[in-house]
Amino acid sequence: MSLIKSISGIRGTIGGRPGDNLTPFDAVQFASAYGTWLQEKFAGKKLKVVIGRDARLSGPMIQNLVQHTLTGLGIDVVDLGLSTTPSVEMAVTGLQADGGIILTASHNPKQWNALKLLNNKGEFLSAADGQKLLQIIAQNDFNYAAIDDLGHIETKPNGYIDEHIAAILAMDDVQTDAIKITGFKVVIDAINSTGGLAIPKLLEALNVQYECLYCDVSGNFQHDPEPLEKNLQIIMQRVAETDADLGIVVDPDVDRLALIDENGRMFGEEYTLAAVADYILSKNPGNTVSNLSSSRVLKDISDRYGVQYFKAKTGEVNVVEKMREVNAVIGGEGNGGVIYPKLHAGRDALLGIALILSYLAETGKTLSELRQTYPSYFMSKNKMTVTPGFDLEKVINYFADKYQNAEIDTQDGLRIDFPDSWVQVRKSNTEPIIRIYAEARSQEQADALAREMISEIKEKFL
Repeated sequence: MSLIKSISGIRGTIGGRPGDNLTPFDAVQFASAYGTWLQEKFAGKKLKVVIGRDARLSGPMIQNLVQHTLTGLGIDVVDLGLSTTPSVEMAVTGLQADGGIILTASHNPKQWNALKLLNNKGEFLSAADGQKLLQIIAQNDFNYAAIDDLGHIETKPNGYIDEHIAAILAMDDVQTDAIKITGFKVVIDAINSTGGLAIPKLLEALNVQYECLYCDVSGNFQHDPEPLEKNLQIIMQRVAETDADLGIVVDPDVDRLALIDENGRMFGEEYTLAAVADYILSKNPGNTVSNLSSSRVLKDISDRYGVQYFKAKTGEVNVVEKMREVNAVIGGEGNGGVIYPKLHAGRDALLGIALILSYLAETGKTLSELRQTYPSYFMSKNKMTVTPGFDLEKVINYFADKYQNAEIDTQDGLRIDFPDSWVQVRKSNTEPIIRIYAEARSQEQADALAREMISEIKEKFL
């Protein structure tokens, strides 16, 4: 079906032929290249790599392949087992490892899996490092260890989740005592993945009552795992009928956070980052960053606090690099990804939950009341399957010329900003598609803007 190699890792569907899908051969090849890259980067050092995974069904197979490939290169492995992406990121630095691998295809359906690669800071590889790794794969030139130099596997229970939660609770910004006395009641949708391990632990530590839907960590996703409204009708209904204060939804690896208000309505995943940023900026004003596919609402909130907002190319590593460049205090992605570098430089749904609960406890507002304090934007998110020969550059040149009087940004595909709306077309980093996003002051306007671009692309370029 599909195999995608990028600077951040390898992602594909399980089964099929090597090079076309994510097969055992591809997993071993990519793990070999990553280990070789680490050995070149830290020449002469005995290396240690942390590995954790979400609950998807192919996880144990892929993890065994990857771990034993690394030990075959002479690299020691810390096996975290079932974990979350932000927990693995924190484990890299917490355990003083030289790198890390997260086995997760994030929001993709169960037939997908992926190797997400981390550097020794627990962050995704830079573009330069990722390009070097891709060159190693192309050369396919690996040197495995002799018998006396093989690596060893150390198993660490709980996936570093307990340590991750302890670090969150120790933060000054997390109002543990205020949350505990508020008596929040929530409903969780953990998609039968590792959120079912981590979120209850966090909520129990905060004395929050919860009902957990799909928390058995079986990897049998009960619905499409992307936390979009069309996939969340059951939890939306459950929040309303149980008089819960809010609903909490995460993707399989727990780096994206979507919220449902007390009336059973979507808060809007684009507003997760906005609300967290509002809370953080109220205490520590500073620059903010989100990617080019994210809502304008973060800019509006930044303007409210008199701080600068910056756009970054799509992809967590690009957002983190921009945040570091402009010394941002908060940032992330509009898909529900909160990055707060005071804890670590990665999207973190667990941290997002703690900060949202802190804001609600401090203000006494409901989630719907909080939402009313922000300007309303509506997004239209669309995708089109394209052939390998599709030339996005021609599309960019065509629309950039057509809308030359608008604000044009070509950092990441093409984004065209109008006075009260914007539209973007870009290639996906994780699927063989192009994405067409639009945002406006009404859903009808956003949908119309996206449809117009899609229709013109089909007519002139497909």
